[in-house]
Amino acid sequence: MSWRDTSLLLNMRAIALNNYGTADELTETELPDPKVSPDEVLIRVRAAGINPVDWKLASGGLDAVVEARFPLIPGWDVAGVVEATGFDAPEYQVGDEVYGYIRKDWAQNGTYAELVSANVRMIAHKPRVLDWNEAAGVPLAGLTALQSIDRVAPVSGETALVHAAAGGVGSFAVQIARARGARVIGTASERNHDYLRSLGAEPVTYGEGLADRVRALAPEGVDAVFDFVGEGAVEASLPLVKKTRRIVSVADPSVADHGGHHLWVRPDHGDLAELARLADEGKLSVHVERSFPLAGAADAWRLNQEGRTRGKIVLTV
Repeated sequence: MSWRDTSLLLNMRAIALNNYGTADELTETELPDPKVSPDEVLIRVRAAGINPVDWKLASGGLDAVVEARFPLIPGWDVAGVVEATGFDAPEYQVGDEVYGYIRKDWAQNGTYAELVSANVRMIAHKPRVLDWNEAAGVPLAGLTALQSIDRVAPVSGETALVHAAAGGVGSFAVQIARARGARVIGTASERNHDYLRSLGAEPVTYGEGLADRVRALAPEGVDAVFDFVGEGAVEASLPLVKKTRRIVSVADPSVADHGGHHLWVRPDHGDLAELARLADEGKLSVHVERSFPLAGAADAWRLNQEGRTRGKIVLTV
């Protein structure tokens, strides 16, 4: 089926908010199936990734930069099967297994649903070696990590410092930097140190005395810094990095005052294909901390808000 008769549209199950709110306001409901534009595909959702930006957007915290329309279905990460294609989407066929970061011009029809439509530039073929839950955990976090690393390009022989290295974004950044030959020092709580070692990083505990602990491993300083947590990580990194223009932060705009980069992740087919290649070559693994059914989205948010997750949380649809 290449184009659907709109007279046959049905309602899908979805998790939605009628206004800005918290996890308590998330409601399981039925909404019309998404429309499919000419350069889009319709995806039958198998799993949707949970990211902090989901609940930050839903709370109104991103109102200054992201337009939200209601009822709002949260979620930007998806892994699923192409169910229909627009008439100008030759890149995909019905039945293709895909994954992607579905961020449109405004937030409304997200991935916490049975179906989602997506522009072809926002998706790529799913990594073959990953299951649905693992694949759904990659797009936003993986793209953030890859685009951060591409911004300052650590190479073989250089040392990178990754803050929040055991989290969803940080764990991908560690692996991508290692795949490019860089040495990686990663900050994390002690309970995650063995996990970081398994990814190829040298762990250090964050908090007071961090600079001394990093200096003990890299007396001459580090070549690049990746901040995926905020909370003073940029300030703590300034005396450690050789050139401040090689600091990237997704959480602290003040990094620009020091010549560094404040990054906002973009959907990108080519980058998604690169992440899939790394996964299929055994260079990128995904740790799913926990999965919830669609109806458990509120509990998934509460767990994510604790800020102690190792890897990813996903919804299985």
